[in-house]
This record gives sequence, C-alpha cells and structure tokens, in this order.
Amino acid sequence: MPSVLVTGAGRGIGEAIALRLARAGWTVFAGVREELTGEGLGREDRGITRDLLDITNEAHVAALADNLPDRLDALVNNAGIGVLGPIETVSVPDLRRQFEVNLFGQVAVTQAVLPQIRAGGGRIVFISSTGGRAPVPMEGAYCASKFAVEAVADVLRVELRPWHIEVSVVEPGPTDTGPWQQIQPLLHDMEQGMAANHRELYAQHISGMLKLVSTLQSRTVPPDVVARVVEQALTARRPRARYAAGAQARAMVTMNAVLPTRLNDAIGARLLGLR
Repeated sequence: MPSVLVTGAGRGIGEAIALRLARAGWTVFAGVREELTGEGLGREDRGITRDLLDITNEAHVAALADNLPDRLDALVNNAGIGVLGPIETVSVPDLRRQFEVNLFGQVAVTQAVLPQIRAGGGRIVFISSTGGRAPVPMEGAYCASKFAVEAVADVLRVELRPWHIEVSVVEPGPTDTGPWQQIQPLLHDMEQGMAANHRELYAQHISGMLKLVSTLQSRTVPPDVVARVVEQALTARRPRARYAAGAQARAMVTMNAVLPTRLNDAIGARLLGLR
C-alpha cells in the first residue's frame, strides 16, 4: 500500500485528507499538533497512525526520520494558521508566527522527509489557498505566507525534477472548517486587539468584512472537496502544478488571473464597501 504523511491532520481539511486516503488504501501517518486532536481518526482502525507533530517544534520534526518508513510515497503539507488584520495593525511577532507555521514549518517538514520521498519516488502536495494567488484585504499576512508557499513549491518542482518527484499546490477557497465556522468571533477578537485609533480608521473595512464573510459562509464547500483534489494530485499520471479546489475557488483564481490588477483592486474594495 502507498504511504503518506499528512500534517495538520487533527481536524478540518487535514483530517478529511487522511480519512479519504485511508479509505482509498493508503497507509496514512497523520501528524496532529496535540495529543487530544485527531480523535476522529482513531475511532476505528482505518490504516491511520497518529503522530504528534507540531511542525514548528524542532524535536517533533527531527523525530520524523524515526517515526516514518524508509520509503514514503507522498507528503501533504497541510498544517497552517491564519492571522487576520490590516497590514498596518499586524504586529511583527504575529507576522513572524504566521510565517513560522505556514512557511518555515512546512519547509522544515519537507526537508526532513525528502530522503524518504526520494527513496519512494514520491510526490509532495502543498495546501495553499486561493489567497495564494488572489490576495484578500484584511488577510494580508495569511495571503503573503501562501504566496511564499506557492513560490517554494514552484522552485521545488524544478529542483526535484532529476528524481521525478512531482510537486503540486492545492488551492482551497472558503471551506467548511473551524476557522470559517468561527470567522465572526475571530474578526471581533481581531478588532478588540487593535488600538483605538486603528479601530476607528478601519471601522468600514471591518464592517464590510463581517458582511462579506457572512455571505461566503453559506457558500463554503465540505473539506472532502479539497481532500478529493489532493487525492487526484497524488494519483494522476501527470499531476498538474496547481489545482483550485471547487468551483468557487476556480472562479476566484480565474478572475484574479484574467482581470487587470486595478479592476481586481476595485472589486475587492467594493466587496468590503470601501468608498
């Protein structure tokens, strides 16, 4: 059976990926950040092994060599977080934390398991976001980290070509996971954490964002939609460099690619109700 490491498998998209691949006959090593997460993966024997893996923890990453088989058919870099707020208000420590998880942690895991991937002639999938190609106001830190992930994937795809290691990026849009289910409280927390003058300056942005996410919540796709695309990237004879996961994701990415930048800017401002 083919084997795969899925990071951030304790919930949401990562859990859906682990379950789908296990049902398809993969041996799944599910990286979970805390012992109590990923309980849904352990309800019955599904060919899933849970491993404690905080991708920002150097000891956890170093232990991968001993916890994984000598040959690995795939790595799915899924673990990630999202820092919200206007760029002006995002603290440098929060920006560093955003990149520590979404970029540096993913690179660290990739470096750690590349010997096993090379031995198995495997594949690598990075879970990015439509925000990795179509930036969203108020999510600048998150989008910047995903742009960086896309660049790393593009470089790796060429660098690893001599060993026939395919590298793909999967770009979900709004997905019915914890962060999207709790987006309003997260935005309110973000607002409360801002200085009073910034709350006043960005009041219109925040109000517009709350209205926009309320609309998008009704259009989120189940996590298994993303998992199905990941499975495709791992099994296609000639995998694509990029996959948008779901119709809405494809529309967002296409619109950003086709329309002039100034027009995309204007549309983004209008969606937030900015004058």
